[in-house]
Amino acid sequence: MATLVYAMLTSLDGYIAGPSGDIDLPVPEEELHRHFNDEMRRTSIALCGRRMYETMRFWDNPERDIAAGEVERDFARAWRETPKVVFSTTLQEVGPNARLVKADAEAVARTLKTDTDGEISVSGADLAGHLARAGLIDEYRLYVHPVVLGGGKPYFQSGRSLALMPLGTKRLAQGVTLLRYAPAETSF
Repeated sequence: MATLVYAMLTSLDGYIAGPSGDIDLPVPEEELHRHFNDEMRRTSIALCGRRMYETMRFWDNPERDIAAGEVERDFARAWRETPKVVFSTTLQEVGPNARLVKADAEAVARTLKTDTDGEISVSGADLAGHLARAGLIDEYRLYVHPVVLGGGKPYFQSGRSLALMPLGTKRLAQGVTLLRYAPAETSF
């Protein structure tokens, strides 16, 4: 059975995107990027909401293999090799190694958790919120940048209180701190 992990970069005040909707967080430099490359390689399946998938489609472009540095090329390869399930009612098609699902995200995620080994990543706050409300998220990974955005799209979109228990912290490059949590047995 797989572990469902919601991991995103976030500002110190808890936003994954700024007030304009743009990702106003610093771009990962080489050392931090390598961490995310390793995370992508460990991912068995990536579940993506529409907006996050559209942002990440950048890595499907073969030009990434020519124009980018080695760390970016490595991430592009890992992204392309990872199977993706994209949840959207508006997209008509998705790129290579991706499957478009317009059905119930909760049912699909439950089946994938049962039928998959390793880690399944969840990308996108709205999708993660939906899966959190269903009790499907096994781990939250907050990559906290020492930046305050002052508003925007929050990391947590569950619409309910969550009691969490700490799993650990780790200092990373660029002043980023990884905070890991699992849902506690009871909510408050």
